[in-house]
Parts: sequence; C-alpha cells; structure tokens
Amino acid sequence: MGKVICGIQQVGVGVHDLNEAWEWYRRHLGMDIRVFEDEAIAELMLPHTDGKSRKRRAALAMNMHGGGGFEIWQHTGKTPESCAFEPRLGDYGIMVSKVKSHDVGRAFQVLKSKGLNLLTELVNDPAGNEHFFLQDPYGNIFEIVQESVIFQKEKSLNGGAYGAIIGVSDFESAKTVYMDILGYDEIVYDKSGVFDDLKGVPGGDDTLRRVLLRHSKPRRGPFSRLFGPSQMELVTALERPAKKIYEGRIWGDPGFIHLCFDVQGMSALREECRSLGFPFTVDSSNSFDMGEAAGHFAYIEDPDGTLIEFVETHKLPIIKKIGWYMNLKNRPHGKSLPNWMVKTLAWGRVKD
Repeated sequence: MGKVICGIQQVGVGVHDLNEAWEWYRRHLGMDIRVFEDEAIAELMLPHTDGKSRKRRAALAMNMHGGGGFEIWQHTGKTPESCAFEPRLGDYGIMVSKVKSHDVGRAFQVLKSKGLNLLTELVNDPAGNEHFFLQDPYGNIFEIVQESVIFQKEKSLNGGAYGAIIGVSDFESAKTVYMDILGYDEIVYDKSGVFDDLKGVPGGDDTLRRVLLRHSKPRRGPFSRLFGPSQMELVTALERPAKKIYEGRIWGDPGFIHLCFDVQGMSALREECRSLGFPFTVDSSNSFDMGEAAGHFAYIEDPDGTLIEFVETHKLPIIKKIGWYMNLKNRPHGKSLPNWMVKTLAWGRVKD
C-alpha cells in the first residue's frame, strides 16, 4: 500500500496556559469539539526537546465547520519560553496559521465587532481572494481565508486549520517537502515584491517572495471530508537575513510548533521521505497512546527545520464513559468514513 495524505489534522499551538487559550479559541474561532485531552510525558520527542523527556498537557480541539484542529500544547515540567523577538514574515518556521471561512466578509465583521486584534482590513491576496489577519492575545497570528467547501454549518463563520504561511530560505529546496511529499502540486501564484495585503502583519513591509500552493486532487481517507482542501504559502525574505522562530527554544514552547497531516500508509511514507532526503526524526514505530486516542506518529523537518508531523490514527473516542471508540487501524486506504460517523465527534462539544 502506498501513502495517502488525508488532510491537515491539526496545527500545534504551544501556549502558557492551555485552559485559557482553549477558551479563547472556543469563543472566538469556534474550536469547541474536544477530541481528546491528556497529560503525560513526551518521551519520544527527544530530538526536538534538548534530549529530555518533557511533561506536558495537550488537547485537540476541532470545529465541525471543517478544517483541521488546534492541538493546544502546554509544557508542565518547565516554564514555557516565548520567542525573544517578534517573528516577521520570512523568518523560518510557521509564522501564520491559515483558518478557512465560507464567508470571509461576514467573518471579518463579526470578529471586528468583538473588538479582536485585527492586523489588516479585509484585503485581496495576489490571486484576488479575500482574506484578513488577526492576532490572538498570545501573539499567534491567524489568516482567515475564503473557502467554500465546508463539512457542516455551524454558528461559527469560520472552520479550523486550512494551512500555514511558512518561512523558507529557498523555495526550490523546500518544494520537495511541500509539493512532492505533501502533495501541494499546484502553484496558484509565485510573486515577489512588497505586498499591500500584508501591511499590518510583522514583516509585511519587507520585500518577499510568496508562493501559494494547493493540491489539485481532493484528499482521500477516513476524515478527508471533515479536513477538506487546504493550501500552503511559502515565504522568503529577499532583502534581510531571516531568523529561526524556534532558535534556542524547543518543541512545545509558545507559538506554532508543528503542522500535522493525517495519513495512511506510514511505512510507504517513511521510505519515501528517506529516499528524498528527509528521514523521520521521530517515529513511534507502531502505536502511541494518548489515553483517549491512539495511532502511529512521526516527524520530519523541512530544509529550514520546520516540523511536519504525520499521524496514522488507530483509535478515537466517541463515548469514553461506555468504552465506545472508533477503530480505524484496518480501514481500507483512501476510503472516507460515512458522514454520520464523522459527526459523532460533535458529541464532544464543549458548551458554556
């Protein structure tokens, strides 16, 4: 069996206070589905945690509007360490998490009416698509992007993770990861200059190269209908030296710590990544257990050290109290779950 990239499962968001951050994301971005919450020791991430096992809390929150989730992550064995400088577009790492909306204009008005920190007005990207940027109270920046494909209507006008803006030193080197391995095989635009739609975003007044990628074929796999389509924007600073956003810090510290893809066929993916020069830096080999969810996970680094996670999900809780779990381990590759089964995730909705 070959690999199947099923979609963006989640973006990892390192925070100082998990409960506070999740409450903000739930109230303002509709991330109100609790898939799991767990407290344990991250024992397998040693290559990215200074060689030490780290105590942490993690929760996966999703939005039934569609898109990936937020894996909200907090160090509990050490004080979370924020970036010592203000990251700018083009700095190496995940600078912005993209969030999709089927009505970006209305989403802008609603979030503006709440008095949130909107960094830009409603503007058009180089392809003419409306979008805008907002910053959460913890310094993380989100880009709300127009996307008509949703899973189901929700009170929230936006869904979940839709991709990222990632700083790279060289697009030609990075495209092996993003185009070949992850399947973003279509270039929407490749533009260089100073861009009006980025003014207000840190680094938005710099000269940049922007390459927006999307996948030409629909994603397949168990939760592909929920995750939906996604896009990736790779940005290079052309006239200033870039910095690594996580230089001197470790995985799990505040900021966007990784971008995670739901996959099938981990063995084939392992061999492909190795053959292309991006071997797994972490590999749970068979199965991890987060108390309420289980599967097989692995990581690679892009050429500039940005972490990409792969998860082959084996088990998810539906009704934990009666031991009802969704078993995905032997599901045929590329086959979507029926909508009714995916909708059972909504039974984990957190309400006021």
